[in-house]
Amino acid sequence: MAKDEARVVHSFPKNPLEEVRASVTVYKGKQYVDLRVYYKGDDDEFRPSKKGLTLALDLFPELEEAVMKLKEVVEK
Repeated sequence: MAKDEARVVHSFPKNPLEEVRASVTVYKGKQYVDLRVYYKGDDDEFRPSKKGLTLALDLFPELEEAVMKLKEVVEK
């Protein structure tokens, strides 16, 4: 992946005007995971919002654990 680049690995619609994107990004040579809400602009193109979460790769296991615990709770 090139410097300061993002690779979307998954996306899904949140509602007709927004979608959630899961990406791996590189910023200043360091990799991050990014979960972000994108909104549809006036030109019908999706733009990133401030609503989201960007974490260094070393924190990804913590995010994964949090999602698994959420899954356990909602499945009960």
